[in-house]
Formats: sequence, structure tokens, C-alpha cells
Amino acid sequence: MTETDTLIDESLDEKVDRGLDDGGDHDKFSHYVKKNAIMPSAVDGTPVIALCGKKWVPNRDPQRYSICPECKEIFESLK
Repeated sequence: MTETDTLIDESLDEKVDRGLDDGGDHDKFSHYVKKNAIMPSAVDGTPVIALCGKKWVPNRDPQRYSICPECKEIFESLK
């Protein structure tokens, strides 16, 4: 094997449940979730539930998206 060869591990188990995608606009936003749910999701692929009710496995940089208006409204009402 040379330095430029690429290894592909075909035994990897993708932990994304496509059934969690409701097809709505929720994927266009960043969402608020409980802090204690973030690490298990990152490590184990455990789904999280946002304040607005969206359930999914985060897999993208939330800073690239605007905040979900529904999550923001709920969060601000909790203060």
C-alpha cells in the first residue's frame, strides 16, 4: 500500500435514522437542544429533540444556519 492509497471501511454502520427527517423546513435552521443531550449524540449518534419538537441526529455545523424561530421563541419564553 502506498501513501496515496485510500482505505474504505465498508463495515461502518451509519447511525442516521432517515425516518427522523420530517421533510419540513426544520433542516434549514439550527435548533436549541438540552446541553446534556449534545455529547451522547456526538459520541453514540443518539437522536436529540429540539425545543420545537424536531427529532434528529445532528451532523452539520449549526453556526452555518440561522436559529429556528420556533426554538428561539420557546427559549426566550423560558428566561
